Amino acid sequence: MNRMNSLRTSLQSSLRVMLAAAAIAAAAPALAQTPPVLEPLPEVSMPPQMPIDPKLEPEITIRQRGSDKVEEFRVNGKLYMVRVTPPGGTPYILLDQTGGGQLIPQTGQAEGRSISVPLWVIGTF
Repeated sequence: MNRMNSLRTSLQSSLRVMLAAAAIAAAAPALAQTPPVLEPLPEVSMPPQMPIDPKLEPEITIRQRGSDKVEEFRVNGKLYMVRVTPPGGTPYILLDQTGGGQLIPQTGQAEGRSISVPLWVIGTF
């Protein structure tokens, strides 16, 4: 019985060796193939420059209001955003959501008005 077990173990290891050799022999032609000849890509031209309308460039006014730094952003003379930076604090942003140029906090949802909430920049990249 002991001799049968050793014979079986020997046959199993021989079979494993033969299977590994067959797998390597089957894979060898695929590994030996030469890669296809690659052609260079054609030159890519840059897209045409879009003309920039100077009216759309924001006008930024920086003021000191007390100890706060207030930056007002306008396009075509209309105020659309204010960034307030308190000393040693995190800046917050007020947006003009109605297009009227006024950043007055509105209250009372029942009256059909929305609330203007300050927006803080969490992170920049």
